[in-house]
Amino acid sequence: MRASLIRLASASPPLPLSVQQASVQLIPPIPLYRRLLRAHRTLPPEMRFMGDSYIKSEFRLTRSTDNPLHIIAFLSQWKMYLDELLASSGGGEGIWRGRKLDTDSFEKLNKEQVGQLYELMHATKEVWKSPEQLEQEAEEAGVAQPIEGGKA
Repeated sequence: MRASLIRLASASPPLPLSVQQASVQLIPPIPLYRRLLRAHRTLPPEMRFMGDSYIKSEFRLTRSTDNPLHIIAFLSQWKMYLDELLASSGGGEGIWRGRKLDTDSFEKLNKEQVGQLYELMHATKEVWKSPEQLEQEAEEAGVAQPIEGGKA
């Protein structure tokens, strides 16, 4: 009985040496997809809707990819996003601000990706408006503003 336990223990993969090495390990596509959608549950509804639809479309578009380098790069980038999302959400607080795109990453983008980034920038400007912009639009539309005392 003891020999079989030793064989089982030796058949298991070696444990990662650090937390960073553990987070670098790739997750298969379907479990990664599910974990991303679960992680988006902590986001505000507008961000969750936009993020979920983006994840679904990206995974759908790369479903037929056969190039192993593209697959590994795709999965590793989504894993890094998941790690950032989980680390910045602080255990379910739902506060995630993202980060700036560094110049090295931007220079590696092709023309199509730059175009998609540009479209995304304009789409998010329409979704996320400042309180001043919302008040101005409400005034222009003739919507009554509530008074401080709670009575309109």
